[in-house]
Amino acid sequence: MQTIGILGLQGAVAEHVRQVEALGLNAVVVKKAAQLQDIDGLILPGGESTTMRKLIDRYEFFDALKAFHEAKKPIFGTCAGMVLVANELVDSENAHLQIMDVTVKRNAFGRQIASFEAGLDIDGLNQPFKAVFIRAPYIERAGENVDVLATYDGKIVAAKQENVLASAFHPELTNDTRFLKLFVDMVKEQSLTEFAG
Repeated sequence: MQTIGILGLQGAVAEHVRQVEALGLNAVVVKKAAQLQDIDGLILPGGESTTMRKLIDRYEFFDALKAFHEAKKPIFGTCAGMVLVANELVDSENAHLQIMDVTVKRNAFGRQIASFEAGLDIDGLNQPFKAVFIRAPYIERAGENVDVLATYDGKIVAAKQENVLASAFHPELTNDTRFLKLFVDMVKEQSLTEFAG
């Protein structure tokens, strides 16, 4: 059974734990960098990206997260997590982990009051997904090796590149586990690759 970690520094941690466990996997709240060695995949939850980066630095996660990615372990960034994984940010020279070839615009759909829900057609899902957007970013530019999974109003709101998955919306705030299962499938595939290797 795979173990999925949720970075527990800030944001919607408990909701991700609930969804991971609903799919029958182990969920671990990651609060120390050493815990990354014991998990098969990692979720970077929604929250406030600038605050999360400060906490990543304070608790010495930055290099450990980069190493986790370089080891081909799957990473899933939701909302603020999408901002953290991006190579570039609009209106900022200070991108964070730089592990996905995308340019992200923060709070692109407006402030908290502009939160909304929308039915999305998502590549890999056979029925529309009811997505919850809260101060959501979007991907303004995606590199040629990035697979666009969903758009809303012409803006990219879900994408995948190798072992990194990102969504502008919060799948953990619904009872629909199908989007999370896309990540779980990435984790299982990588685990099989490691086992075969």
